Amino acid sequence: MQQNPWWRGAVIYQVYPRSMMDSNNDGIGDIPGIISKLDYIASLGVDAIWISPFFKSPMKDFGYDISDYRAIDPIFGTLADFDELIVQAHARNIKIIIDQVLNHTSDQHAWFEESRESKDNPKADWYVWADANPDGTPPNNWLSIFGGSAWEWEPRRCQYYLHNFLKTQPDLNYHCPALREQILQEVEFWLKRGVDGLRLDAIIFCFHDKQLRSNPAKPVEERKGRGFREDNPYAFQRHVHDTCQPENIGFLESLRSLMNRYPGTVTLGEIASEDSLKTMAEYTAGNTRLHMTYSFELLVDNLSASYIRETVETLEKNLTDGWPCWAFGNHDVVRVMSRWKGEEHAPAKAKLLNELLFSLRGSVCSYQGEELGLTEAEIAQHELQDPYGITFWPRFKGRDGCRTPMPWSKSAINAGFSQGKTWLPVSPEHLPMAVDLQDADKNSVLHAFRKFLAWRKQQPALLWGDIEFLDAPENVLLFVRTYEGQRLLAAFNLSAVTETVNLGGRKAMPIKAHDEVSAQCNGDQLTLSPYASFFASLD
Repeated sequence: MQQNPWWRGAVIYQVYPRSMMDSNNDGIGDIPGIISKLDYIASLGVDAIWISPFFKSPMKDFGYDISDYRAIDPIFGTLADFDELIVQAHARNIKIIIDQVLNHTSDQHAWFEESRESKDNPKADWYVWADANPDGTPPNNWLSIFGGSAWEWEPRRCQYYLHNFLKTQPDLNYHCPALREQILQEVEFWLKRGVDGLRLDAIIFCFHDKQLRSNPAKPVEERKGRGFREDNPYAFQRHVHDTCQPENIGFLESLRSLMNRYPGTVTLGEIASEDSLKTMAEYTAGNTRLHMTYSFELLVDNLSASYIRETVETLEKNLTDGWPCWAFGNHDVVRVMSRWKGEEHAPAKAKLLNELLFSLRGSVCSYQGEELGLTEAEIAQHELQDPYGITFWPRFKGRDGCRTPMPWSKSAINAGFSQGKTWLPVSPEHLPMAVDLQDADKNSVLHAFRKFLAWRKQQPALLWGDIEFLDAPENVLLFVRTYEGQRLLAAFNLSAVTETVNLGGRKAMPIKAHDEVSAQCNGDQLTLSPYASFFASLD
């Protein structure tokens, strides 16, 4: 453990604060609610909590539109509450990682309110402003991820401003030195309060092409970019001028220099670029940029052993001295059990997917509810909160279905989340998966989650080891993790039928399986029941 920083091989539990636990019965989860559930989180065996934004915000994008980087939004509590969260989490040996949304602010941030007033005020260049074309149209063809042009007209300046997301989320201008310095000060405010790390939202967007060149079109057959919807015109372009600009590297190095002044802290960057695996490698190279990155590569709709192998091997080939972080789910995508058709094979598939995620080389982000095997909730159109879903309904229902309140107790009002009317409805389908029921069932997904993480902590190869994939049947993922003499074979049957694997003469000593009958190893023949995992020591 002393040879490796705490975040290498860590399991990071993502908390969506609106939906974790409501302490004051206003129907919205809050920081005191998170504190009240720290014992539960500690019981999972995770190493850190990543908390989605809780900063002051008009909540047009539920906290990803920040109006004050240094203030807690009153719906979530106070700075004193946050300080208490740090103390209580650290007392349980849990690190705290906070979301930092550095690419843009809310249009209600004081900086933007000043910047939009004129072309010559002190913050005039803190946002991305551009003159209209001679015919009044926007300066180029850049598009917003949430639909339509990425440019919005501001009559006070008679200019357009850039917004890669909602028009209420204007992009900051990182070509401005004063802005870059101010952002580092905003980050340091939280480092001084004792946070252990930063999850960096939309970090590839910080810089834009200074010449404002239009993006080239993308051929129809290539409009399946991971993380971008085919029915969204954003997928119609190659985003070569509005993301991943070379200047971004310099800012990441400045940010890393700041982090180095706070030993033990970590950065985790969100990557969703034209070539995310290449960008992940670039943004973690040289031990001078980000500590870790994660992408949407494993947040896709279709699950296959070959795809996971190809994705991991491609990253490993390019990563050199970087470190990955993997996730199967988060607050932006359909819950993994619904996306990968787990409802048909629960709870075995939920257990398998958790164990597979925790066995890949790298650190891991596990989204709240994955320890229960939660499925995507059905949200009626009139109940939608997500602006993304409201815009693209009915083709895309938005992200609300993965953001519903945690089910703590099957029989309690609102499943024990709140006594008040909840901001999103509690899913009736989640009640049979409530924490109290799974706590009482030794065969539950929750117990399997805890048991596996406790075992994983004793396996250096799973925490820090190299990874080598082996040939296996189409529906089986087979690889070896190696670290300082320990060689651990891991096998996962992703199908609903029994699979037989030839180990090629390798001598495997079984050390773990889902249960006593889910996998059998006779000589070099391994038989895996549907959705079974298997681990063995190799000579």
